[in-house]
Amino acid sequence: MKVTVVGAGAVGATCADNIARKELCEELVLLDIKEGLAEGKAQDMMQSATLLGFDTRITGSTNDYSKTAGSDVVVVTSGIPRKPGMTREELIGTNAGIVKNVCENILKYSPNAIFIIISNPMDTMTYLALSATGIPKNRIIGMGGTLDSARFKYQLSQRLGCSPADLNAVVVGGHGDTTMIPLIRYATWNSVPVTNFLDEATQQQVVADTMVGGATLTKLIGTSAWYAPGAAGAALVESIVRDEKKLFTCCVQLNGEYGQSDICMGVPVVIGRNGWEKIVEFGLNDSEQAMFNKSAEAVRTMNDVLKTL
Repeated sequence: MKVTVVGAGAVGATCADNIARKELCEELVLLDIKEGLAEGKAQDMMQSATLLGFDTRITGSTNDYSKTAGSDVVVVTSGIPRKPGMTREELIGTNAGIVKNVCENILKYSPNAIFIIISNPMDTMTYLALSATGIPKNRIIGMGGTLDSARFKYQLSQRLGCSPADLNAVVVGGHGDTTMIPLIRYATWNSVPVTNFLDEATQQQVVADTMVGGATLTKLIGTSAWYAPGAAGAALVESIVRDEKKLFTCCVQLNGEYGQSDICMGVPVVIGRNGWEKIVEFGLNDSEQAMFNKSAEAVRTMNDVLKTL
């Protein structure tokens, strides 16, 4: 099994480190456009192998896509990160060209690869990757909802005073501060609805804090987060290479599901060896469906920017 991570910045390197530590592949390639960056980080990780006890072979490459040949899964993190006060949408002009170029070059050497898109704005970059490559839709997966759901569980665990691992909580919709929809009605603490333990005001605060989770971190640390995004990317890689059939919220193409078509948005999907294998439709009530439709309108507005580039 071979995995490539494109982009050796904080998110890409963290994702690669998680993949290596879990030994999710025999060979891991880290690729970046900046001279020496991927090679240096690959060596640094390999020097931790005897200390951490993993045998994954990690190599770095400066823009040499031939090194990625035969990759089963490719994680795309490349692009500029958010700065304080910057929206994900403001990244589209720069990152669209980068993501398109990356996908086209990867497919020259790995025509059967499954892509995990992390680059922002993630919903639009996923849509671009799908339309630009023309490969089967199940092989293009946007990571955003996986991260958003993890942040939702964190916020709930803080209010409940419990382990996040004991929580099930899902965020659907667009991967944006105003477009994501934390489905608190479906959130459970070991199968018991969290709404049994939290009053309405606290529930609404959890939802609000989840929605601005990324912006909060950007303000605190001065750039986009990387530990949780990197871990989310690695979790999807794990479900693919080990064919775990786990249910994650991911950005995938909708063709009538959740009332939307010709769009990539976050919905619950089963992730296995073939990429995303099935969309699971949660029964949204009228209010939730209205929010999902509004989120879709915002994502389409971003997608329309691609036509002007």
